[in-house]
Amino acid sequence: MTERTTVPDLGVGVGLRVPHYRGVLERRPPLDFFEIISENFMVPGGKPRHHLERVLETYRVVQHGVSLDIGGPQGPSPEYLRRLKALARETGTPWVSDHFCWCGSSGVHLHDLLPLPYTEEAIRRVSERARVVQDTLELPFALENTSSYLTYRSSSMPEWEFLTEVTERADIGLLLDVNNIYVSSYNHGLDPIQFLEGIPAHRVVQIHVAGHTHVGEYIIDTHRGPILPPVWDLYRLAIERIGSVSTLIEWDDAIPELDVLLAEADQARSERDRALAARARGETSVDAEAVRAALCALRGQPAVRDPGWLQGGPRESAGKESDHEAA
Repeated sequence: MTERTTVPDLGVGVGLRVPHYRGVLERRPPLDFFEIISENFMVPGGKPRHHLERVLETYRVVQHGVSLDIGGPQGPSPEYLRRLKALARETGTPWVSDHFCWCGSSGVHLHDLLPLPYTEEAIRRVSERARVVQDTLELPFALENTSSYLTYRSSSMPEWEFLTEVTERADIGLLLDVNNIYVSSYNHGLDPIQFLEGIPAHRVVQIHVAGHTHVGEYIIDTHRGPILPPVWDLYRLAIERIGSVSTLIEWDDAIPELDVLLAEADQARSERDRALAARARGETSVDAEAVRAALCALRGQPAVRDPGWLQGGPRESAGKESDHEAA
């Protein structure tokens, strides 16, 4: 998959969630696609599959997973991949995605997306496994950048270089989550513009945008509430660099009425159109320096502390050893 154009641009979609089943099936709102959490539908029969079949009568569906464990000690389970492939055949998903993470060890699944160390060893392990996953599924496969709240001293490169190396070596796609870029940039003192400029644009097959929760020292990727202005700014910058690509609104906590979610999808279309118009003119709709300054002000810093800082490297804990030690 050497070019992003090998997957279609589906437009703007939302996550298919239980509270909206009735409204979706009765009203059939004008959405371009739905994204499902693969694991919620990998068991044959039952109400989830019944509702999914009815949704497929009208909409395209894209599968997104949370349990592949691409970076864990054992790696993806062959049985899990078999069931994932079977579901993909039924949904007709144009691609399958999961996360750059590990999820557990020794048979214990922690039900979390835990960060990876950004090392050459991890690149080799994840890229080899990702290639196997894509070959097994016989579909384009993509991995998503996750939000993080700790880093590793063993890391030897910034996250965007790690993402680039894995996607290029494995010849897979990147699911770019711009909210996660914002969250991790706040949490680790990164420059979100440098992060966005560092990702391999031609590998992006889909973009996620979501709300988050600010809890003081950290921002948590809660997928709760409306998407905030700085995330929309990063989204437009992404579209201006990447071009037209499928966009997904994530809202998974304190899920609102369907009309509220549909309004977020409408805003995403508006933001996307605005960015594409700026791209066509060779211009930008975003003041990148203002985005940087606002994030630094939110952190209480006068400026990004070091644009060349390597996430997880020895400089993260310099001067604040007790606050930033990690595994």
